[in-house]
Amino acid sequence: MCVDCGCGKSIPFGVKVLSVLAPGLLRGKPATGAGAPDQGVQTVTPAPHSPLTVEVHASLLAKNDGAAARNRARFVERRMLALNLVSSPGAGKTTLLSRTVDEFGREHRCAVVVGDLETDNDARRLHRPHVPVAQITTGSACHLDADMVARGVEALDLDGVRVMFIENVGNLVCPASFDLGEAVRVVLLSATEGEDKPLKYPPIFKSAHVVLLTKVDVAGLLGFDCQLAIENIRRVAPQATLIPLSARSGEGLSVWYDYLRQRLLPT
Repeated sequence: MCVDCGCGKSIPFGVKVLSVLAPGLLRGKPATGAGAPDQGVQTVTPAPHSPLTVEVHASLLAKNDGAAARNRARFVERRMLALNLVSSPGAGKTTLLSRTVDEFGREHRCAVVVGDLETDNDARRLHRPHVPVAQITTGSACHLDADMVARGVEALDLDGVRVMFIENVGNLVCPASFDLGEAVRVVLLSATEGEDKPLKYPPIFKSAHVVLLTKVDVAGLLGFDCQLAIENIRRVAPQATLIPLSARSGEGLSVWYDYLRQRLLPT
């Protein structure tokens, strides 16, 4: 079960919901009867003796964090740089990785673990003779977790691999809560999305080490304001390295490759 949206296997827990709607918005039906709250506030009382939501979160994340720590130790032991790539669907993760393993991957051997709900389409797009790739199909789960990554990594031939790319399921919400054992979390924002996406989904951007502003070659055609997007990224994620790029035109890729080189672990 995901701690954010409740996907996957259901775990019983108590929930309290407060819904206050501003004037002019579509109103839901307020609670009625004696003691009903005013101004459209609806409350749901947790069932007696139900475990609290925070207890469920702690249990799930504690298990994941333990697996993530084991992944991290394994990556460090093998002197591999592990990166977790996260974005909305269609932001360009697979296209960027395809060009990265073709160019940077000729200099330093790379491996890829890909997460999707179904199909092995992305794994087939990324597979090269010099690039081991594992596809994880999550079914209904909207993110990868550390155990999934461990199983994917174990299936690969890691001989000589210096960089492990983990392409997460397309989602900006749930992956923010799950450490996979990566050294670098990379969040992609594309020119096909709104400039205010970092303001709408701050947790994932706040957790980023790198933010890649992708598809900048078509930003002008789409009316996408790159400068405003950069300002919004800076507001939410001042800690992150920001790299505008285009996997199609090649703009910014040298900066991306330089960043990877700087983060490589010494052998």
